[in-house]
Amino acid sequence: LSLTDYIAVDKNAYTFLPHTQGRYQKRAFRKALCPIVERLCCSMMMHGRNNGKKLMAVRIVKHAFEIIHLLTDKNPIQVYVDAVKN
Repeated sequence: LSLTDYIAVDKNAYTFLPHTQGRYQKRAFRKALCPIVERLCCSMMMHGRNNGKKLMAVRIVKHAFEIIHLLTDKNPIQVYVDAVKN
């Protein structure tokens, strides 16, 4: 089972900040071109008081990735991809 069809792994998905301001819902399956960390941030912006607060979601993900790096000494994005794979 290959996840490269569902997770953006090519060169244009490499971004420093997960805030590309792209319109990934315009066509069917364009959501797969969105960087995976940005999709995590966008999925955190739900449920009432968190609507539209993307900078807060980016900050939470950044702190979570720092904690993962300090506790496991692994690449946090690789840990996240492994979690998505399972």
